[in-house]
Amino acid sequence: MTSIAVLGLGIIGGAWAKNLAEDGHDVRPWNRTPKDFPGERASVAEAVTDADFVIVVVADPPAVQSVLEQALPSLKPGAVVLQSSTISPEWTRRFADQVMAAGGLYIDAPFTGSKPAAEQRKTVYYLGGDPATIDKIRPIIERLSQTILHIGPIGAASSLKLAMNLNLAAMAQALSESLTLARREGISDEIFFEALGQNVGRSGLSDLKQPKLIAHDYAPQFSLKHMAKDLRLALETSGEHPLPQTRNLNALYERALGEGWGDDDFIGLVRLIED
Repeated sequence: MTSIAVLGLGIIGGAWAKNLAEDGHDVRPWNRTPKDFPGERASVAEAVTDADFVIVVVADPPAVQSVLEQALPSLKPGAVVLQSSTISPEWTRRFADQVMAAGGLYIDAPFTGSKPAAEQRKTVYYLGGDPATIDKIRPIIERLSQTILHIGPIGAASSLKLAMNLNLAAMAQALSESLTLARREGISDEIFFEALGQNVGRSGLSDLKQPKLIAHDYAPQFSLKHMAKDLRLALETSGEHPLPQTRNLNALYERALGEGWGDDDFIGLVRLIED
């Protein structure tokens, strides 16, 4: 039986922990705010002690740093830390150094796929790190995923993840603005999405968000606050390279956070232009 600490039981971490337990692993779940999750540990140290693998999936770089500070003193020598929070390449290289200095192995492991994908074992993993270390974790995460892509060295996967989320945010904004224009011109949602379904602009994102937009349902599949964080990290990573669309989007997300919508789905940003 493989021992796996899952640190972070949010939308994704909770689904992974449930699926790993169903696969017969010794799952040691932990969350900063107790969730009454089956088998939940009271502390990071308790979850990590003697664990073969440690999955970290929390909100942002400061949260990862806090978790590692609690985990590393109890880390089993040779344990693999799979860092799946969306962070920047600079941060992931910093965390890799900390883990390896403590005697562990580190995989840069962001992913794509929101709540339904995690629940249905359709996560797509982007992995950065040593191929031999990836082979150690592959049998575990193959059961959680539909695709595993080895992107390159540590940091490469985090860079790609930010690029993918930047693309999703831009697509979501275009979808929201085009739908709002159609609605203002008296075109029904049914006609709009029927036309979009026959148009090259149709996407997996539009299919996923169509029912939420029609129902004005903003329950989170991927939260607005996390997409806002990813846009900020993308801008930090780009440095002096201009990303004008991303800068405009970042301003909209900051407005939405000011409205108190951070825990809603990121498609809920449509409300700014509806109003």
